[in-house]
Amino acid sequence: MQECGATFVFFRTRYAAVVASRILQSSNPMSWVTELAPEPQDVYWPNLSIPYKQLWLRQRIALLASLVVTILFLIPVTFVQGLTQLEQLQHKLPSLNVILKKPYVIRLVTGYLPSVILSLFIYTVPPLMMFFAGVEGSVSRSGRRKSACCKVLYFTIWNVFFGNVLSGSVISQLEKVISKPKMIPTELATAVPGQATFFMTYVLASGWAGLAIEVVQIFSLICSLFYRFILRSNDVSFFSALSFPYHTEVPRVLLFVLLGFTCSILAPLILPFLLVYFFLGYVVYRNQILNVYLSRYETGGQYWPVVHNTIIFSLVLMQIIALGVFGVKDSPVASGFTISLVICTLLFNEYCRKRFYPVFKNPSAEVLIEMDRKDEQSGRLAEIHKKLQSAYCQFTIDMHNPIFKSASAEVLLEMHRQAKQRRRMTEIHQQLETAYGRWTLNSDIHSLCKAEDEKHSIDVDRIQDPENKTPNKHHTSGD
Repeated sequence: MQECGATFVFFRTRYAAVVASRILQSSNPMSWVTELAPEPQDVYWPNLSIPYKQLWLRQRIALLASLVVTILFLIPVTFVQGLTQLEQLQHKLPSLNVILKKPYVIRLVTGYLPSVILSLFIYTVPPLMMFFAGVEGSVSRSGRRKSACCKVLYFTIWNVFFGNVLSGSVISQLEKVISKPKMIPTELATAVPGQATFFMTYVLASGWAGLAIEVVQIFSLICSLFYRFILRSNDVSFFSALSFPYHTEVPRVLLFVLLGFTCSILAPLILPFLLVYFFLGYVVYRNQILNVYLSRYETGGQYWPVVHNTIIFSLVLMQIIALGVFGVKDSPVASGFTISLVICTLLFNEYCRKRFYPVFKNPSAEVLIEMDRKDEQSGRLAEIHKKLQSAYCQFTIDMHNPIFKSASAEVLLEMHRQAKQRRRMTEIHQQLETAYGRWTLNSDIHSLCKAEDEKHSIDVDRIQDPENKTPNKHHTSGD
């Protein structure tokens, strides 16, 4: 059998798979690396061939590239904020004085135009961050999308909130913060109210208008019309349903949560706009998830820690701004209570991290053993074993996929006729399994093993449920 760098190893029970994925298989941790494999539809096949020794380098390169993009994006942010300051704009561009004297032009340039320009710039960020997430080498589509979601979230918070609050004199503000850290609350308390108008127009431009674009699906509509009437193509694979874009929508919603918390003290007028946005967002996203987007795989609630950490950060930042406001007002009693509130919030976050985060990170043995016992009693294990030959085939045709459901009956009959005439479907599957060295099993009871030493070989056996006395006899080896 031809050796390969990544292999799917399958076990009789979920408990055995989790145990195998959590223990070291060799004295050299880099020669045989094990981790739980994603669902069959969640596997990102191009990254399976990446050697494990390259992953750390790829992750650092992707992190550095995302940081560079985040920092360089301050240039368009500063330009956008320059449009909101009419006096500086007239001073730097005297030729625009005639145009800027008209009232409706002033309202357009200083009000709505900066938010629209910033929103258009930000639309280019998610595809770039998704590319960086793919460079990192994640073997699952959900892991790739979650990494892109975190990168877009950090980018959005830094550039849309802090970049706009500190724009115009970013370097001088940073020098003040570094030289006098105690001035951070005061600086935020004086800078945030000045950007309240911009944030309200940004909620209208990116929030309300974004929901309308989400409902209409204008980008997909334009691509579909171009593909049908310009290219004259009827390829059904192009018109298949998309999965929900977590890496674009989750950062946007969390940014508006941050704006609501931070501006509620000094600019509460933004709250009605956010209330309308969240109400419409609930209706729109519920419809999109249920009726438009296709759920090809389950993420297992992996976005909840991201949401929780962002909300805690927003709460602490709001309390710090309140501390600066009370400091400006010379109110030591209110400042003292605010400090205790910050401490209580951080303690609550630590409790949640100890109590709930491990559940998202690792499955519990108690739950896994109970699920295995129920499957064995109900006879589902036999049904699972029947799916072994096609669960993780890279080129499996799934007739339940909407792509094939949307195809015409004549096309499907022709495909079936050709497949029947050739009589080679079984041979093709066997060749693919030999070429890619993949063994298949249900996603609930497997783990993914990577080995980097060409001469290294390990037998994986006798890993079983403590209550199951029959040892497993699955063996595998990889380089």
